[in-house]
Amino acid sequence: MNITHFVENLNRGGLERMVIDLVKEQHRQGHKVQVVCLFERGALAWELDALGIPVSACDKRRGFDLRALGRARQLLASHYTEVLHTHNAVAHYQAVLASAGMGIRQVVNTRHGMGAQRKPGRREWLFRRALGATDAVVAVCEAARFDAVQRGIAPAGKTCVVPNGIVLDGFDVASDAMHERLTRLIRVPTGTRIIGSVGRLNWAKDQAGLIRAFRIVRHARPDTALVLVGDGELRETLRACAFDEGVAGCVYFLGDRDDVRELLQGFDLFALSSVTEGYSMALLEACAAGLPIVATDVGGNAEIVRDDATGRLVPPCDPPALANAILELLHASHRASRLGLAARAWVETNGSLQAMAARYGQLYFGDLETVP
Repeated sequence: MNITHFVENLNRGGLERMVIDLVKEQHRQGHKVQVVCLFERGALAWELDALGIPVSACDKRRGFDLRALGRARQLLASHYTEVLHTHNAVAHYQAVLASAGMGIRQVVNTRHGMGAQRKPGRREWLFRRALGATDAVVAVCEAARFDAVQRGIAPAGKTCVVPNGIVLDGFDVASDAMHERLTRLIRVPTGTRIIGSVGRLNWAKDQAGLIRAFRIVRHARPDTALVLVGDGELRETLRACAFDEGVAGCVYFLGDRDDVRELLQGFDLFALSSVTEGYSMALLEACAAGLPIVATDVGGNAEIVRDDATGRLVPPCDPPALANAILELLHASHRASRLGLAARAWVETNGSLQAMAARYGQLYFGDLETVP
């Protein structure tokens, strides 16, 4: 098939990682795939460039940009697009507008989160207006699908769930050797217990809550360090938070990294403190690394982390509860190891890229009824 993925950009993030991995898999299967970016190409576009997969930018300006729409339309037409797969609301209604009257066989939209705007705004109004030309709206978890239907964002008859998947080939579990490498990187003693988290430094991930929880952990376990992988607008605010909590010397901000898999293999425990979440790619990768996980019970997290089976779930915005769960697993190493092994087994069965690509393949052929 001739497939066009339409995104805002390919900068670093969970949505973008999922799109790139899916595009690579579809390319491997023999489909003709391109990515059209509404704004800039983004920092990760080079991964597709290396495979000869076209990544184009429309360079949209603020407001209604007829030139960008024309560029998008030209790219869709020159690719002889049969399947238009858009990602999130803005990219969707812009792509639908650009493709009006082109007769594209199948238009699929994936909503990658829970939808941060609780009150319907302009974006959701425009998204709903574009649903007449949309064949399927995909949520990445059942919680997100239910929420979208309940809020009137998408009709139940057009919605389905396709959980995110990750590349598992070559994804090794945590090891002493990688732990030692990470302790050298952050310059802490070899025996330091490392609590790690991966994600954009923004309000949704609530790393401030994690830092406050870590203060409690550090008081009980002075042999611990907190590693935050990712960057974002709250970097300096979070540095100040660590200083205010008295843990600035043992919280390490590693920024955006290309070696996240290797870093995960050096953690002792993975913590996710989000206040809202769709279907977390970071959680899937933590499962693949066989890490014990403590995550907040929001969005699709409970569809990945089953409490006391593949990890621990705690309420959001509750640093003491988060700290207590982390301390429990640090103190009970056998239990933590059991949870990590169960998480790895779960992701091998349920969280692979191939499983996700197969479900999207069904949708591309219009087989909505067989997709959950």
